[in-house]
Amino acid sequence: MRLAERGYTALKFFPAEAAGGIPYLRSIAGPLPGLAFCPTGGITPDTAPAYLALPNVRCVGGSWLTPPAALAAGTAATITAAARAATALRPRR
Repeated sequence: MRLAERGYTALKFFPAEAAGGIPYLRSIAGPLPGLAFCPTGGITPDTAPAYLALPNVRCVGGSWLTPPAALAAGTAATITAAARAATALRPRR
């Protein structure tokens, strides 16, 4: 609420899953229609479309895009493939 009072309209929501996830974001969409969120924390390629289907979610973030093993190994192909898959995510409607 303080960020909204200061004029912010786009906010990160972390840790999304632990803090209530989709049900929480759904519950605040009506009373706070001017706020948009980028949920991160516990989001997966399987849950991302459901988050993206919410009216107050503009994007999602997830560590699946940069797996620690791929980073450590310098495996750009794994990260590139994950990024391509993420750009293809569509909301479930």
